[in-house]
Amino acid sequence: MPPSQATRATGEALLDAFTPRMGDVYAQGRNIDRGPGAHRDVSQLSPYLRRRLVLEQEAVSRAISEHGVQAAERFVQEVFWRGYFKGWLEHRPGVWAQYRDGLREDLAALDAAAERQQALERATRGKTGLECFDAWVSELRETGYLHNHARMWFASIWIFTLQLPWRLGADFFYRHLLDGDPASNTLSWRWVAGLHTRGKPYAAQADNIARLSAGRFQPAETDLAQDIQGLEDQEPQGLPELQPLRAVSPPDPQSPTALLITEEDCRVEDFALNEMDIRCTATLAASPLRSPGEVSRDVAAFEARALDDAARRTGYTATPLQATHVASLVTWAHQSGVRQIVTPYIPTGPLRDWFDQAEPALAEAGIALNEWQRNWDSATWPHATAGYFKLKKRIPQILQQTGLT
Repeated sequence: MPPSQATRATGEALLDAFTPRMGDVYAQGRNIDRGPGAHRDVSQLSPYLRRRLVLEQEAVSRAISEHGVQAAERFVQEVFWRGYFKGWLEHRPGVWAQYRDGLREDLAALDAAAERQQALERATRGKTGLECFDAWVSELRETGYLHNHARMWFASIWIFTLQLPWRLGADFFYRHLLDGDPASNTLSWRWVAGLHTRGKPYAAQADNIARLSAGRFQPAETDLAQDIQGLEDQEPQGLPELQPLRAVSPPDPQSPTALLITEEDCRVEDFALNEMDIRCTATLAASPLRSPGEVSRDVAAFEARALDDAARRTGYTATPLQATHVASLVTWAHQSGVRQIVTPYIPTGPLRDWFDQAEPALAEAGIALNEWQRNWDSATWPHATAGYFKLKKRIPQILQQTGLT
C-alpha cells in the first residue's frame, strides 16, 4: 500500500470495492492468511480506519446495508474490536504508561545482554531460520501490513519460542505497521502474552499455521514452543483500577481558533468548521513519537500524505509542524493570536503524552486545548471496561444509538 494512497478518496474506493465481500465471503475467509498481494477476504481498510480517513460507522453501515445485520455480523464485530481496544486503554491509561516505560527499560537492558541483542537482530531481520516467521518479517517490512492471524502467530513465536521481551516485539510492529495504533497494538500483544485476558496466553500451533496460511507454511510442532505459560508473573499486581473516561473540553465557537490536524483523525471536515473563528491551521506530524527507535519511512510518509490530504479537504492553508519541541506548537499558536487550539480527540498514546507536556505551556500562554469527540467513541468506549464480550452484547444498542439500525 504505497504512501501516495493515504487519502480519503482511496480509502473510500477500497471500502466500495470490499463492500460486496463483507458478508458470507468475509465470514468464511477472514481467518486465512494468503500472503502478500493475495489478501482477498479481508478488507485491508485498517490504515484508513486508524486515521479516520474512513470511519468505523461508515464501514459498519455499508456492511449492514449490503448484507443485513445477520450476514454482516462477523465483519461488524471485527470493526468493534478497534473501538473496544481504544476504549479499554482510555479506561486504563496506566497500561500504556507501563508499556512506554517498560520498553525503555527493555531497550536499555540490551546493552548488557549481547546474546539477546543478537537474537533480536535475527528476529527483526527475518533471519531466525523459521520460514513462516521470517516471511512475515519480510512482508511487514516491505508492505507495512500483516494479516491478523499472522500478527497473532508472530507475537506468540516472538514471546514463547524466541523468548524475546514482548514489548520489543510490540515496538517492532508499531514502527512498521501502517495501521499501527497504540491501543490495538499494545493490547493485542498483551493478549497474546496472557496479560490482557490473564492466564490465557495464545499459543501458535503448527497445524493451525499450515491450515490457515493456505498451505504456504508447514512448520513442525517441534519448531514452536509447547506448553506455554503466560507472563502474568511480570505484573503480579494485576490490572490497574478503572478510571473515568477523560473529560473533553468542547471548542468555544466565539474564540479565535487554531485548527490542528493529526493522524488521530484526518476527517476534520466532519466537524462544524464554519461555526468556528478559525485564524490558522496546522498539521502535526507525530509518527517519530511511536518509538525510541527508527520508525519506518513508509509509516512516516503515509502519515504525511494523510495529513496533506486532510488539510486540503478543509480548504485552509496549513502550516506543517512536527511533534518535537512543545515550544514550536506554543509559538505557532501564540503568534497567530488565537485563544484556543481545536483538534479531534487525542486518545491515550504517544501523542496524548506529548500534549500532556504541551498543555501547561499552552495555558501559560493563555491558549486552551479543546477537542471534538465523535459520537461513535462516546457510544462505544463506556462499555469497554472488561473483556470484549461485554461490549459485544451492547453492539445492537450502540448501532441504534448511532443511527445505523
